[in-house]
Amino acid sequence: MSQQPRRRPSKPHRRPQKDPVRILAFEALRAVDERDAYANLVLPPLLRKAREGGDFDARDAALATELVYGTLRWQGTYDAIIAQCVDRPLREVDPPVLDVLTLGAHQLLGTRIPTHAAVSASVELARVVLGDGRAKFVNAVLRKIAAHDRDGWLERVAPEYDEDPEDHLGIVHAHPRWIVSALWDALGGGRAGIEDLLEADNERPEVTLVARPGRSTAEELLTTVGEDSALPGRWSPYAVRLAEGGEPGALDPVREGRAGVQDEGSQLVALALANAPVKGPDRAWLDGCAGPGGKAALLAALAAERGAALLASEKQPHRARLVARALDGNPGPYAVIAADGTRPAWRPGAFDRVLVDVPCTGLGALRRRPEARWRRRPEDLDGFAPLQRELLRQALAAVRVGGVVGYATCSPHPAETRAVVDDVLKGRGGDPVQVEWVDARPLMPGVPALGDGPDVQLWPHLHGTDAMYLALLRRTG
Repeated sequence: MSQQPRRRPSKPHRRPQKDPVRILAFEALRAVDERDAYANLVLPPLLRKAREGGDFDARDAALATELVYGTLRWQGTYDAIIAQCVDRPLREVDPPVLDVLTLGAHQLLGTRIPTHAAVSASVELARVVLGDGRAKFVNAVLRKIAAHDRDGWLERVAPEYDEDPEDHLGIVHAHPRWIVSALWDALGGGRAGIEDLLEADNERPEVTLVARPGRSTAEELLTTVGEDSALPGRWSPYAVRLAEGGEPGALDPVREGRAGVQDEGSQLVALALANAPVKGPDRAWLDGCAGPGGKAALLAALAAERGAALLASEKQPHRARLVARALDGNPGPYAVIAADGTRPAWRPGAFDRVLVDVPCTGLGALRRRPEARWRRRPEDLDGFAPLQRELLRQALAAVRVGGVVGYATCSPHPAETRAVVDDVLKGRGGDPVQVEWVDARPLMPGVPALGDGPDVQLWPHLHGTDAMYLALLRRTG
């Protein structure tokens, strides 16, 4: 009688090791993918809950933040690399699996985490959130990715610059091709400028505070934060930059509403409108697209110093509540209403100064919202175009003769900036409007490289701000 071969004893089943940092990062990525959420809104409450649960310290929070933002920022590049390492089209890879793979790819190619630690931690994460079967797939793919560093992979997946400049830059700097092309058109110039801009889009932006006039000063903020942890703003007299991000919500002036978090580009736009010369009285100001309230709070404080009143209007009621919260405590007269700027709740010619910071694609804030570059599509421009033009038309109708309108947008795309203003002034889609341009450049003193004017385009790589656009128009008839 033949003997059966002896079976090797099976290995005891090992429970996967839960890593709170990577689980949190995965949860944030799933929220961004499933709910079209923005990481800057999803991540803070997740981090707060983890800290309160005792699972996280400051280093854990910093790593989770880097993993989330880095993975989202470089998603397109990592997709191109992962596509070389799987045996099926990426669209056939389950989204949760792809999130784990891109999270692992970022650890391998975008951080200093050792290769073995990046792979093993990602596989353990896959076992926890995906199961053992798919964890094996993750392990195989990440080991292929680990065979080369980022530069080595870019040589393999990016076309030569001379063959296809836009596609080369898009893969090397993690931007969709259409955005590279649009930014290049807006910026002009050669390769160096566009590469500097794309690199700036991939840098973590500084956290910038604004001291609200009459309630706080930049000097107070510097003292509160401490000179070792803060720097004066580059251009705005009310700006303070926090070193290494910092925790603005923990500062007394911010908690009390005497200061806020606001990019310096947004501060410059509000200051330029407030300081533009008007002919005649200067008593009534309007912020026609006020949500979430940063510019409105600065304008209200500036208006109060001059005895003027601000009306802050926002179409969405929940955003109007944010505006009211931002303006709470302002010493001067102001009012906040929920109203549609294309259907004015005010009489024509009622205001001396009007700001419309119109809804847009947000291509000027890709540093802060890295997922937006992969979410936006060229056709989104057509969706925003009618609204942008109508908001500007109604803003020009709301200002009296001699008053000034500021048209602003957080996008450098030509279709959202000068093209909108030109169309409205030429009467396309409405009656021609009698205005004169106000040169915005002198109203941003000390700021270099503002172009030929009279409108202004700010840039992350030139000014350290979001890519804000501003056109100032004085009503003449």
